[in-house]
Amino acid sequence: MSGERINRVGKRTSHQIDLVSDVGFGKFLNLLHSTSPGGVISLGVGEPAFTTPWHICEAAFDALKAGYTGYTPSAGFIELRCAVAQDIESRYGVRYDPETEVVITVGSSQAMDLALRAILEPGDEVIIPDPYYVCYPPCITLAHGIPIPVPTSYENEFKLEAAQVEAQITNRTKAILFGYPANPTGTEMSRADFEEIASIVTKHNLLVISDEIYSRLTYGVEHTCFPSLPGMKECTILLAGFSKTYAMTGWRLGYAAGPADLIAAMSKIHQHTMLSPSSMAQMAAIEALKGGEIDVKRMVDEYDRRRRVITQGFNKIGLRCHEPKGAFYVFPSVEDTGMTSEKFTESLLSEAEVVVMPGNLFGKRGEGFVRCSYATAMSDIEEALRRIAYFVERYRNRTRS
Repeated sequence: MSGERINRVGKRTSHQIDLVSDVGFGKFLNLLHSTSPGGVISLGVGEPAFTTPWHICEAAFDALKAGYTGYTPSAGFIELRCAVAQDIESRYGVRYDPETEVVITVGSSQAMDLALRAILEPGDEVIIPDPYYVCYPPCITLAHGIPIPVPTSYENEFKLEAAQVEAQITNRTKAILFGYPANPTGTEMSRADFEEIASIVTKHNLLVISDEIYSRLTYGVEHTCFPSLPGMKECTILLAGFSKTYAMTGWRLGYAAGPADLIAAMSKIHQHTMLSPSSMAQMAAIEALKGGEIDVKRMVDEYDRRRRVITQGFNKIGLRCHEPKGAFYVFPSVEDTGMTSEKFTESLLSEAEVVVMPGNLFGKRGEGFVRCSYATAMSDIEEALRRIAYFVERYRNRTRS
């Protein structure tokens, strides 16, 4: 009977999978691995070059010695949920009940997946800024929603504008999903910017998924936690985690905070799919929140130094580039070279052995730009800039002749 079913249907994978595009990272990873690894400098990966601070690792070792090797409560240890709630309240003045309004997840990516699946009906629309983090459209699609990109511009530092958002709202719009500070642009939104978005949310009775994984990585500006705005806590799911702030990418631990009914819906999916996050990672996260502030300041200060060097470097080369206010990415324009984002990326790798990510992977508005991470070592940044400058000048000389 199952064989007859397969023959009649004609395919073994779901229609929903067909709607998820191949975003192209595989192509560039293949290019990277086809080159000699010794001389390649990567500005492509959004991962801290720092290792996890040792006292955080020791907390995990101590947990292992104490027997923390089994399942945990599905929503995470209550000690960690209390620590998360306390951290949010102390920084942003937003109070969450750790029993009912916080869930610990396997990275903030899982939190985003849970949020989308918990709120969307088939055909619901979710507004996202363009450029966007590459996983936003696929995750929306896999939750049977429809991503609706809203264009942003270099001239406005890629900020999401309320008028542009409102122009895309239909009777199918369910939510807005955004992440600030932003990947790939490094853009941060001011409180005034967010207040304009909040007025649209209230006017059209929308939900918000606010991806604030880079909230601690800001430079010279104060981060505004979106649910801290008047009336926004009741309609916002806040996503964050430990990967970027504490150099804990491989620990795979994040969280969501929001209204109890939405967190309950997310937790229902969570317990049937992931069951529970890692026990020893949660103990490490408690230590990170308790004693990691000095580590965060040290890393942010170093990112700030690298940020200024790489921004000045690109502008000196003639590839116009905003000085980012958050995260650890710059998004320089390569339009003056006459190359597309992908052509520039491929040529730079093959000729100069520098890895960057083409901007078009992050949406239509990313065409003509490339994403570069400055989370890597300063020596690599300086050498990459030297190679890029030589590559661009050589290309310009070829086009002149």
